[in-house]
Amino acid sequence: MPESEPILVYREDAIATIVLNRPERLNALNKAMWRRLGEVMRELSADEALRCIVVRGAGDKAFAAGADIAEFAKERADSRQAKPYGNLIHETMQALARCRHPTVAMIRGACVGGGLEIAAMCDLRVAGESSRFGIPVNRLGLTMAYGEMTGLLALAGRAVALEILLEGRLFEAREALRKGLVNRVVPDDMVEAETMTVARRIADGAPLVNRWHKQFIERLTVRADVTPEEWDEGFACFDTRDYKEGVAAFLEKRKPEFKGK
Repeated sequence: MPESEPILVYREDAIATIVLNRPERLNALNKAMWRRLGEVMRELSADEALRCIVVRGAGDKAFAAGADIAEFAKERADSRQAKPYGNLIHETMQALARCRHPTVAMIRGACVGGGLEIAAMCDLRVAGESSRFGIPVNRLGLTMAYGEMTGLLALAGRAVALEILLEGRLFEAREALRKGLVNRVVPDDMVEAETMTVARRIADGAPLVNRWHKQFIERLTVRADVTPEEWDEGFACFDTRDYKEGVAAFLEKRKPEFKGK
């Protein structure tokens, strides 16, 4: 598989590894990556030979450092553009959540914004001590839409999810562990070995039982019904002046001046 592909897939026996592959951009997520990640998850979910899937970022500086803000002006300029883009992200999130095989996120470096959203949709998360977490979208005048929020809310609960979104700060791995965002934190040079140990332990279990347990927990998780109007409101931020200011400030490396308009 060409190393230039946005998503790479490697196989070792019954374990597949998915690589978010834009190391030169700290694996910042663009439209091509969201689309291909969803396709790959659906393909692997249908593979009866698999027993576990590991998701990681290329290199050791980031799992994924959030969205590629440089493409916002072209791909998410307003709500008309943002809604189909957001629906694509939702479809990919659902592909992660509904994958029949257990999934493990291998986290090194930045796990921010969309990166944390992806990790939250995985079943288990192993992080390095120097990893950093957060979803600072309020610094961009940007909302985390319904389709992106499901995993974080189910994982962290209301209080922690609100803290992450309202403060918009970045925090260290040990705090992420205390908040329940990751399952374990290990020295940076042990992240890969520990993650693969977890994956092999899962793969050694009865695969049908692992799939059933995922289904049972999914059915017991309470999810609110969202009306079409409420769903559309998740993209209203893209028509605000604050969104335009937030993106411009980020690209210009300055502090945004939000007006609440």
